[in-house]
Amino acid sequence: MKRFIKSYAMAAKFLLSIFIGIAIWVLPLPEGLSPAAWKLFAIFTATIVAIILKPLPMGAVSLIALTVSVLLGSLSLEDACNSFGNDVVWLVVFAFFIAKGFITTGLGSRLAYSVMGRFGKSSLGLGYGLVAADLLLSPCIPSITARAGGVVYPVLKSLADIFTGESHDPRMASYLTLCAYQGTAVTSAMFLTAMAGNPLIASIAKSHGIEIGWMDWALAAIVPGLLCLLVLPWLMFWLKTPTIRHTPHAKKMAENKLSEMGPIGPKEKIMAGTFVLLILLWIFGHFFGVKATAAAMVGVAILLMTRILEWKDILQEHSAWDTLIWFATLITLACRLNTTGFSGWFSQIVAQYAEGLHWSWGIILLSIIYYYSHYFFASAVAHISSMFAPFLLVAIAIGTPPVLAALILAFFSNLFMGLTHYGSGAAPILFGTGYVSVGEWWKAGALSSILFITVWLFIGGIWWKVLGYW
Repeated sequence: MKRFIKSYAMAAKFLLSIFIGIAIWVLPLPEGLSPAAWKLFAIFTATIVAIILKPLPMGAVSLIALTVSVLLGSLSLEDACNSFGNDVVWLVVFAFFIAKGFITTGLGSRLAYSVMGRFGKSSLGLGYGLVAADLLLSPCIPSITARAGGVVYPVLKSLADIFTGESHDPRMASYLTLCAYQGTAVTSAMFLTAMAGNPLIASIAKSHGIEIGWMDWALAAIVPGLLCLLVLPWLMFWLKTPTIRHTPHAKKMAENKLSEMGPIGPKEKIMAGTFVLLILLWIFGHFFGVKATAAAMVGVAILLMTRILEWKDILQEHSAWDTLIWFATLITLACRLNTTGFSGWFSQIVAQYAEGLHWSWGIILLSIIYYYSHYFFASAVAHISSMFAPFLLVAIAIGTPPVLAALILAFFSNLFMGLTHYGSGAAPILFGTGYVSVGEWWKAGALSSILFITVWLFIGGIWWKVLGYW
């Protein structure tokens, strides 16, 4: 019976997505828009609705959308196939393989426990420790789910077991969970390779003539990002103050875990060296003509040659190949909407209502609307795919410097994940521990949003002025 109900629900969601697409398709063509652009918009909307409702996995939905686009003539077969050759798509795929090396060698866990041993003398220090561990790993683990679920979560769970078991302080588990999740939203915003949707943003921006490199992203994010990470544990501490303030258990636990792991082995040393090399190439590679994707290829090649990764590990990394399908499809559809003129038409319509508004106030208004609209999304990628390009074009249309507009919306595309317990792939993992109620989670998201928006728009704005973005 349950299986029947589940199948019925999935079919209903799929049919609803199709119905919405058809409804848009048959509506009268808006003035100033080509038939090709309107038809592609119908397909794109149906795709986003299906991604949100999840009648099928995102990769399956995307492949179906790509097929429909080809059969209905909205995309040529060549364009559909060429979408899988996008270098930004492969940057994410290669980054998944590198993340696999972090996890399989144990280097990710070693880094996490080392940080906890260093900061774990107090409950507040534990919060900073979780945030610092995530920050260290974020440049090379592009999946917030893999980072939070595969590395941060096991450390969090071990600490929570101590304090909710031996010490009887369930508030400690709540505090650490909130720190870990809200911190992940910030670290995801700080690097181009820290979240799978970030390269999608860079690709959409590039299609509008805006270049955002790895170093450009990191440099623009470093000041507001670090400032948020400094304040965040204090904010969560105020919201959910643990009963226990001093935590020798945590330091001891981290030391025991590191002792069990033994001294750093050859594979971990190779992984650490590869990590350092990648960071250097991402920062300085443009001086030598080495693009970010090429640098990631170098990293994967080293891991294969040194047997840190086996070829079967590459083949079995399902998340990477799944990402290849949906990421390439969404980039293709989003960019095609731009070339058919839909994005420009939409921006002109919205810009009419913002006429007379100074761009500085306009971008603040647009970015806040963009941020809080994530309450209606369970996927950052779906949100980015449907709203990033139109909001970017409207921001530019009212006079916002293009690079500044792209960066603000890019950062908010990560920060807004902290709003809800379904706002990203990592949210259900941490929320599923049961340490934080829905009300507490949403309250933490609302408080964090005030911190994030204030710091990134105003402190960040000063920093971006120094960098010459406006």
